[in-house]
Amino acid sequence: MSVDETGTEHGDAGADEPGWDVDPDDESGAAVVAAVGRQLKAWREAAGLRAGEFGAAIGYGEDQIYKVEGGRRIPRPELLDRADSVLGADGKLAAMKQDVAEVRYPKKIRDLARLEGRAVELLAYGDHNLHGLLQTAEYARALFEMRLPPYEPNEIERAVAGRMARQAIFERVPAPSLCFVQEETTLRRPLGGRMVLRRQLEHLLLLGQLRNVAIQVMPTAREEHAGMQGETQVLKFRDGTAMGRSEGAFDGRAVSDPKQLRILELRCGMIRAQALTPRESLAFIEQLLGET
Repeated sequence: MSVDETGTEHGDAGADEPGWDVDPDDESGAAVVAAVGRQLKAWREAAGLRAGEFGAAIGYGEDQIYKVEGGRRIPRPELLDRADSVLGADGKLAAMKQDVAEVRYPKKIRDLARLEGRAVELLAYGDHNLHGLLQTAEYARALFEMRLPPYEPNEIERAVAGRMARQAIFERVPAPSLCFVQEETTLRRPLGGRMVLRRQLEHLLLLGQLRNVAIQVMPTAREEHAGMQGETQVLKFRDGTAMGRSEGAFDGRAVSDPKQLRILELRCGMIRAQALTPRESLAFIEQLLGET
């Protein structure tokens, strides 16, 4: 249930919506949720409130409170805010929102987001679908819904939320340099339907206007193409180190050795040279949008 400003209670059916379950295979994430749950319970008991009384005070059912305190459910940010106020925690419970927010996303996505968060330069070539940092939520959801074996609804929502959270990189200050080269076919394939594709193309045009973002298109008709070995990405960090990965090199493993990185950088540089320029690419995307 939820409580509006006049104190009227509303059903909390949304409290059990997909995307807020704890992944039992994510040991570090489960440990964070369990620790937050223990803290919440300790503050509640110190305030002399039963679980049902506490739930009513913050607009959640007793069962939800037990799940959160038992580490079986990821608490929503608003739950921690309300709990902090009702229990007089003086910001101590609300301060856990960032840790809890990260736990909602799968571990591999959290690890990737940390790397992208450190990067001062990103070079990426995509040949199968749009790079995750470029995707709209509905495009990403369409991709995850196509996975086989199929994802459960909560897995889909966790994955989409994690992918969207990574896009905070566009708001970083100072802004990193981001370059994406996309195969023409990734801009034409109507994953999720025509309107999903239209909104995705519009999103690309907006991102392409950012001064630190370059989006380039690799035309299908190119006779020479340095990216035929598959998806490639290089991340460069402020301390001078870097990390890269390519499907067709080093068994697809992530590498940080300078000699191996030079190979990937050479490949990215040639791919960029063979693709349309950023200005030409935006004009091409506009043309596709008009055709869609």
